Amino acid sequence: MLQAWYMDDSAEDQRKPHKLEPNKPVSLQQLEPLGVLYWKLNADKYEDDPELQKIRKERNYSWMDIITIHKDTLPNYEEKIKSFFEEHIHLDEEIRYIIDGSGYFDVRDKEEQWIRIAMQKGDLITLPAGIYHRFTLDDNNYTKAMRLFVGDPVWTPYARPAEEFEARKKYVQFLKLSA
Repeated sequence: MLQAWYMDDSAEDQRKPHKLEPNKPVSLQQLEPLGVLYWKLNADKYEDDPELQKIRKERNYSWMDIITIHKDTLPNYEEKIKSFFEEHIHLDEEIRYIIDGSGYFDVRDKEEQWIRIAMQKGDLITLPAGIYHRFTLDDNNYTKAMRLFVGDPVWTPYARPAEEFEARKKYVQFLKLSA
């Protein structure tokens, strides 16, 4: 089951949960107007899961690879972790399927507040093009994720501010229409 919440403003370790006191949970129904999509799948059968195949076909996710984020497996680990956590947008959707381990995606709501989404094994999330977001590991310091794309992968993050990009303009318009 998806767990998400509004974040505090603490500068403490980014891998901590950073829940408000008292906690202010966020439901999947609250994430949907932001364009965030979520599925819970059986990660133990990701290689031949008919449900994953159906999602990929319906959403045209034609390209995929697997990334393991851990200090022993990811080249330039510290640099990558810092870059993943810098607030940015992409010009295409960001699609991640956690097949092992865990981590957090943070997204901005309509009022620019951070929402932290806890990602665990079996969670598949799609962030729309143009949404400000970031990623970090949690205290487990490990995740193995499938990265999916429509067409060839484009890894380029655009740091905030990125208001001039068409993907951002379209996303802002989407937010106005979903209000």
